[in-house]
Amino acid sequence: MSLLERFMDLPLEEVIGDRFGRYSKYIIQDRALPDARDGLKPVQRRILYAMFQEGNTAEKPYRKSAKTVGNVIGNYHPHGDSSVYEAMVRMSQDWKVRNVLIQMHGNNGSVDGDPAAAMRYTEARLSSIASELLRDIEKNTVEFAPNFDDTIEEPVVLPARYPNLLVNGSTGISAGYATDIPPHHLGEVIDAVTMQIENPDVSLDELMTVIKGPDFPTGGIVQGKEGIRKAFETGKGRVIVRAKTEIEEIKGGRQQIRITEIPYEINKANLVKRIDELRLDKKVEGIAEVRDETDRTGMRIVIELKKEAHAEGVLAYLFKNTDLQVSYNYNMVAIHNKTPKLMGLKHIISAYIEHQKEVVTKRSQYDLNKANERQHVVEGLIKAISILDEVIRIIRGSKDKRDAKNNLIQQYDFTEAQSEAIVTLQLYRLTNTDVTTLEKEAKELEKKIAHLTGILNSEKKLFNVIKKEMAEIKKKYADERRTVIEDEIEEIKINMEVMIPSEDVMVTVTKDGYSKRSSLRSYSASNGEAPGMKDTDRLLLAEQLNTTDTLLMFTNKGNYIYMPVYELHEARWKDMGQHLANMVGFDRDEQLIKIMPIKEFTDDQYLIFFTRQGMAKKTELSSYKAQRYNKMLMAMKVKGEDEVVDVQLTTGNDDIFIATHYGYGLWFDENEINVVGQRAAGVKGINLKDGDFVVSGKSLKNKEKASLVLITHRGAIKKMRITEFDKSTRAKRGLVMLRELKSNPHRVVDVELSENDAALDVKTKNGSIVTVETGKLKNADRYNNGSYLVDISDSGEVVEVWRKIVTEENKE
Repeated sequence: MSLLERFMDLPLEEVIGDRFGRYSKYIIQDRALPDARDGLKPVQRRILYAMFQEGNTAEKPYRKSAKTVGNVIGNYHPHGDSSVYEAMVRMSQDWKVRNVLIQMHGNNGSVDGDPAAAMRYTEARLSSIASELLRDIEKNTVEFAPNFDDTIEEPVVLPARYPNLLVNGSTGISAGYATDIPPHHLGEVIDAVTMQIENPDVSLDELMTVIKGPDFPTGGIVQGKEGIRKAFETGKGRVIVRAKTEIEEIKGGRQQIRITEIPYEINKANLVKRIDELRLDKKVEGIAEVRDETDRTGMRIVIELKKEAHAEGVLAYLFKNTDLQVSYNYNMVAIHNKTPKLMGLKHIISAYIEHQKEVVTKRSQYDLNKANERQHVVEGLIKAISILDEVIRIIRGSKDKRDAKNNLIQQYDFTEAQSEAIVTLQLYRLTNTDVTTLEKEAKELEKKIAHLTGILNSEKKLFNVIKKEMAEIKKKYADERRTVIEDEIEEIKINMEVMIPSEDVMVTVTKDGYSKRSSLRSYSASNGEAPGMKDTDRLLLAEQLNTTDTLLMFTNKGNYIYMPVYELHEARWKDMGQHLANMVGFDRDEQLIKIMPIKEFTDDQYLIFFTRQGMAKKTELSSYKAQRYNKMLMAMKVKGEDEVVDVQLTTGNDDIFIATHYGYGLWFDENEINVVGQRAAGVKGINLKDGDFVVSGKSLKNKEKASLVLITHRGAIKKMRITEFDKSTRAKRGLVMLRELKSNPHRVVDVELSENDAALDVKTKNGSIVTVETGKLKNADRYNNGSYLVDISDSGEVVEVWRKIVTEENKE
């Protein structure tokens, strides 16, 4: 055969598909998912079986873990030693497994996430309850299959004399499937199995009278009976797991929070570190110190509070923002009939009962066969002793053992098995007492055979055996329930006013997105210097606010950031602060356009949004109070290439003024815009000419007395009273604000409200900035093109205008 003929021409996707399919089947069936019958993954089953075979059981001394690992990978599990040892360690960790299957001497890790010592340092043996999983395995109770090199056989499943899948739970991720089954209480699970054996049509509600819900080795409190019921019914469901806490008084009139149990699978060290970080970052006020006082007597985390702290408020905040409370999602997937299945409680119990029927049937058949064999032999021995002299004569007259056996078979009709027992009988057994013993044994064998035959012929008797043996296991191993089950999920309400100390701070936010809060002391120490920021950046807000206030930061894309002042990065006045991208998602091409400090989200205040293409939207301010704000939120729906140019806070009875680039201004009543939802797009605010766009939208509180300042790209600035305009209605073109010029007409860059002490910063193309005090400007009419207060001959046209943020440095 030529070299070329050894290659197959196959499409790559077929080859990869085939190989991945085989790999997936292996991962699902033979690695990551537990068997519904014994609740074990293959590696766990192999470890337990290898230890059992070596006699490494609970009543014998511990053996080096490395010996077991070597035995497992040499005989049953042809994978890395670390995967075997890690599985072995997990089965010994009493904070992960409800009833440990392996007892380990030495460091087997900790609830703080510390790793176990290497396998050469630790010793292990099977726990007493693990032996119940393997009991009767030698009686042909389960199917065996060849190991990876066909040298010995290993069990496909263990006899599992108690429902281990529910008792110890399981977790795993395979190809296309994942499983999360929490541990449950041994006694409750056995009671539920017994109930289902007695009544196969038992309802889920009846089962839930005995099996209340998960019972984690770490205790804690589980909330949400509805979630447990859904999980038991469908295999999927969500419950809340929270730590067991206590508020206690200590000397000096102070309080402390004591945590004695934490949620399942939570790393205690990380939890303590996270709580301490909240204290250091001042995310929550009132925590004086966090200590981990856990010792050999039990878990104890102490959160010491300051004298004025509100303990319930602090605890509610910690439940919401740390792993003191987590959600646990049931996903009960197990291998049943060689297929991964999402199984409810009744389904899992049915699979277990079917397995036990098979195990007890096979065991009874094995014991019956042995009893029948022994009965046959005992009958032969009794008959032999009754004719002892003849038997001895025949044996003495025979040439050898085989000849003696043949002679006994021929002359007295003994069978092969009986004659073998007779010729191997020891002389001391020929005493009178031994005949009595044999007769007694014969009677016991008769009873045993009748009992075993009864089990095999009656399903009721078989089920009674299963129930009786499970009851014995329950009596021997069941302990007190550790997890408390509560019917309802408690809603956590955090009163931030209680949590956050009311403190006045200086807050700055810049156009580029840098924000900070500084203490008034740091601000005063700066001697009126401008806050720290880049040369090319500018302030959007520099104001004294309270830590209980909230900032709403609006962007040109119709999004907003909800930022409580206390969550802003604390920095010195001279520092730049932290970029908002570190706190929320922030696109590079998105720009902040308006920062609004809010003391209270009331229903009698509204936000009005103005877009470049003339849309206006009005929504209640209270709609923008966010519960979750770790990302950018939608403020209004912006269509196509449109963008938000201005946002105004109104009372609901203000007037509205919209100004356009071509110099049109429209004045109308705020009530013309209907109130819509937070995510709506709004209505047409002004009717634009082709090529025109909105540059500014303002709310007028003083209505008839308001003055407007208009700035054009040619550096012309003019001030005019609102009464220069006729009040109109929404969606009109508006009135001109400038005299039209045939060549180089003025184009409006911005229109701002004039206030007596207000000043505007006007920026030109080359970056130079001119400050204009609006209080000193004289009023002009609509057809006046204003005064050229900004020289653009060298610096280029005006590109941007903003209200000057006054700090001590530029008050003069």
